[in-house]
Amino acid sequence: MDYAERGYGDGEVGWGEHPAVVVVDFQRGFTDPEFRMGGAPMIDAAVERTVDVMRAAKDAHFPVAACVMGYNSRAAMPHWKIAPLRDELVEGHPSVDLDPRIAAAGPDLVVTKGAPSIFFNTQVAPFLIKHGVDTVVVTGCITSGCVRASVIDAFSLGFRTIVPEDCVGDHDEEPHRANLRDVHRRYADVVDADTVLSNFEKLRGQNG
Repeated sequence: MDYAERGYGDGEVGWGEHPAVVVVDFQRGFTDPEFRMGGAPMIDAAVERTVDVMRAAKDAHFPVAACVMGYNSRAAMPHWKIAPLRDELVEGHPSVDLDPRIAAAGPDLVVTKGAPSIFFNTQVAPFLIKHGVDTVVVTGCITSGCVRASVIDAFSLGFRTIVPEDCVGDHDEEPHRANLRDVHRRYADVVDADTVLSNFEKLRGQNG
């Protein structure tokens, strides 16, 4: 039997009443073609669409948290197998700067993380709990790495988890699609940005 026959993806997570947006690693090291890991068209398109989602969240007074990955020194890094992470992601290096488009959209909280998930050893979960959040919209990059890790942690923390597929990006189409399929059948609802915007508008009216 395949996944569906065994009951995977049976139903939807759905929306609660108090959503928030988290923005994972949309920093220059992953978005700016000046850097080895930057300049991927899928990631650039995801940044633009995420700005739309962030602005809608801000207009509706839904919290927005963003992160960058960076370390005090190379000695502080875990055992990454990715050369640009080891070579560039040290605090003070321009690759650690938040993408200017994301910064201009005005996240309420920006944290620096040292592990794949936006939630691991950061203030993001307490921030969301403080604001009564029950639904987390995960955006960012890289789909197969830090986005997936953040989705799993959001699920593990008990949040309803939504992933707009056009607000996340990867360097390669195949792992992007494969990981979205997998989290959709296990942990989250994979939708599109228009669906998120529509739900924001509906919840804004209910909460207003």
